[in-house]
Amino acid sequence: MTPQDYADYKLIDYDLAVEAIRARTSVKPKVGLILGSGLGTLAERIEQADYIPYNEIPRFPQSEVVGHRNRFVAGLLEGVPVLAMQGRIHYYEGYSMQAVTFPIRVMQRIGIRTLIVTNAAGGLNPSFEAGDLMLITDHINFMGMAGIHPLVGRNDPNLGERFPDMSDAYDPHLCQVARQVAQAQGIRLREGVYIGLSGPSFETPAEVRMLQRLGADAVGMSTVGEVTVARHGGIRVVGFSGITNMLVKGEQQGQEVSHEEVLSIGRDVIAPKLELMVRGVLQALRA
Repeated sequence: MTPQDYADYKLIDYDLAVEAIRARTSVKPKVGLILGSGLGTLAERIEQADYIPYNEIPRFPQSEVVGHRNRFVAGLLEGVPVLAMQGRIHYYEGYSMQAVTFPIRVMQRIGIRTLIVTNAAGGLNPSFEAGDLMLITDHINFMGMAGIHPLVGRNDPNLGERFPDMSDAYDPHLCQVARQVAQAQGIRLREGVYIGLSGPSFETPAEVRMLQRLGADAVGMSTVGEVTVARHGGIRVVGFSGITNMLVKGEQQGQEVSHEEVLSIGRDVIAPKLELMVRGVLQALRA
């Protein structure tokens, strides 16, 4: 199937996907995890794990991006039943935004009410450094403002209301929990606004200056559509960006950025800190 074959979804598509997942695992997940580029190693820490390849789920889109394993991992992390996406779908691969966010609808229909979302991002705030972890306190849906929005089209009231409130896209209580975990673990946790672009090209210097003036602290090619659909479906969200490269700092400005660099820093520098953060948040949810 081509990306165009995933353009339109109905409620039955989400529920068929849920049935396929339930046929492969007895886990009843309470928390969803989305693991971004270079951050998928956290899925290997899940206990009593069941692995569910995306290509075994009806109408589930496939990612061809290097570093994405294209599977769900269901099991226990810190004693909490989770469903983790080891690899996500991107708009730049040719999929509709409805296809990109199909996994979130599946999580919603399977009963998940809390989502921990992660991504690899470029740093726009000059006080940041490569290797930092940023708590996402808000986002700018740049693609959505241009009409590339996952909620465009007929609204199904079984999934959410027509005009969802996005004033607390990132749950204030969960953000405070994240701050407490960072303090307890001695992790320098940056905070800021994430802006989502379509990609796949990295940003020009002029675009970087524009994004800074818009108030963004980090930029990437994912997340905002997923979070929008999660909030539409009543799922609360906490999000983290791993700053894999700086776009605005001194001699680094103008240097070439590669996907391999993003994967390497995400895996080697950011993932260990992210694991501590996610585990701490899950411990708080279990309490």
